Amino acid sequence: MTAYAIVTLTINDPDKMAAYRKLAGPALAKYDAKPLQVSPDSVWLDGADATPDVAVLLTFPDREAATAWRNDPELADVHQLRSDAGICKILLL
Repeated sequence: MTAYAIVTLTINDPDKMAAYRKLAGPALAKYDAKPLQVSPDSVWLDGADATPDVAVLLTFPDREAATAWRNDPELADVHQLRSDAGICKILLL
């Protein structure tokens, strides 16, 4: 069953985020994941969290693929680069 992940990013280091963006596509493709929506203009409809700089809706073939993508040791440097670029939260639905 298709799985979805919501990613929110508050960017503190634009250079690291630019480097991450170059690697993100191939890292996602390894697990047949795709961004369905990328928005620099997201708006909370309810709640008090700060609005992220970027919000992304990802799709994965299933929950196992999403978990494997996040836990893949070959992608640890890619995930670390994203974390080093700012504050990142990923919610698997």
